[in-house]
Amino acid sequence: MSRTVKLFGFLILVAAGIITSIIVGSGTGFDEKTRSFIVKEGQTDKASVLAEMKKNEILSGSMLFSALSSATGVWSKIKPGKYEVKKGQSLWSIARMLKNGRLAQINLVINKLRTKEDLAKLISKNFSPDSASVMQYLNSNDSLEKFGVDTSTVFTMIIPDTYTFYWNTGLNKIFRKLSDSKNAFWQKNDRLAKAESIQFSPGQAYILASIVEEETNYDSDKYKIASVYINRLTKTMPLQACPTIKYAMKDFTLTRIYEKYLFNPSPYNTYRRKGLPPGPICTPSPKTIDIILNAPKTDYLFFVAKSDFSGYHHFSSTFSEHNQYAKEYQKALDAYMAKKQNK
Repeated sequence: MSRTVKLFGFLILVAAGIITSIIVGSGTGFDEKTRSFIVKEGQTDKASVLAEMKKNEILSGSMLFSALSSATGVWSKIKPGKYEVKKGQSLWSIARMLKNGRLAQINLVINKLRTKEDLAKLISKNFSPDSASVMQYLNSNDSLEKFGVDTSTVFTMIIPDTYTFYWNTGLNKIFRKLSDSKNAFWQKNDRLAKAESIQFSPGQAYILASIVEEETNYDSDKYKIASVYINRLTKTMPLQACPTIKYAMKDFTLTRIYEKYLFNPSPYNTYRRKGLPPGPICTPSPKTIDIILNAPKTDYLFFVAKSDFSGYHHFSSTFSEHNQYAKEYQKALDAYMAKKQNK
């Protein structure tokens, strides 16, 4: 009898050891560094969450985790949101993560965006609001008024950067953080004073930066192009910025602006309308915004791409000189297009 009791006790210890090893050892069933799953609002019950974890192949021991999570009171504490599990994380650690509501933080990485649709897709890809609700928000002056922008100028509150949120962060909180970051950006490095010195508001400087951003990738040319546009605005000349035509046409693949495009009635057509367009045509980099604020004083009024297609530009203060360079470029472009068509 004593031997049977000892054997039974030994088996209990072995079983306890195995269970403990499983609980505190690796409880994941995937090879990536991390894998995530989403607990949606109204679906925080045990069955729904375990089904979501199973769908994403999170666990290697789902039955044991089911018992462990119930025993530790997970299901009365769990919050909706996105959770991230690391490779090799134990069942015990996963249960504690859920019980303590340790949601995954998600980076919203904003680089150059051109349209509201681009922003809506980016937000809906990473967070709970869908594209339709983001578009509704972006097209509502009532939603945007609290940030000091409207449906045309909303992009002026977006400084390209990396912003961190939780998956279920609401749109008001997302845009409040973007607005606060924009305000902090303009408070630094004498940016407000520099904008005032060229008689620009921050929003106007941002809009001009968005045009310059689309003109070239070369910073040395950006400074000169900025000076051209500032000079044109000072002289109340139309900007005649080709990127605004692309924006008006909603076709960013255009490589050549034909005369027929210049009759587009869009308010973004800077060939027909003087002054800045009603809003940005992209989200310019912080560096390009600073280029606008630090643009050199020149007498340039015109520029055109160089005929070697290097991406650089010729700058001129007279139309006759500009016209000469423009003809060179058009001749080179015609030759290039003809060669391309004959291939």
